[in-house]
Amino acid sequence: MFRISLSKVPLSRPVFPSIQNAQSRTVATTVRCNVPGRADIPSPRGKISTPQDFLKAIGRSSETKISIDSWDAFWRTSGCDMKNAGLSIQDRRYILWCMEKFRQNQPIEVFAHEEAPKKKIRGRGPAVQFGKRIRSRRDL
Repeated sequence: MFRISLSKVPLSRPVFPSIQNAQSRTVATTVRCNVPGRADIPSPRGKISTPQDFLKAIGRSSETKISIDSWDAFWRTSGCDMKNAGLSIQDRRYILWCMEKFRQNQPIEVFAHEEAPKKKIRGRGPAVQFGKRIRSRRDL
């Protein structure tokens, strides 16, 4: 039989937390972010001189969803800051993705694109083809 001795193991906290501690805990209402800010802030280039110009250039009406006046503050904005501002996850991901492409010196015309249109036909495989329902032909 194999034995483990717990007498030599130092315990930094009690094994069983008290009931009073469990009841006194409160749930945090703010979003915690451990993402450090990026150090490299790209310089304005071409027609892009303000954050609003950048948001207009990437499309998807991003300029109406977030407003930041300072160029430095815009490039230090994290996803959590955008979440606290009320942006949807799709908008946050697209804006952050475009910001990273701009940091990599890629032209906006190459990476900016509109949202994919909603699918009109939803079905399972060959049951729907070219917008028409396909029914099997049975010999009776």
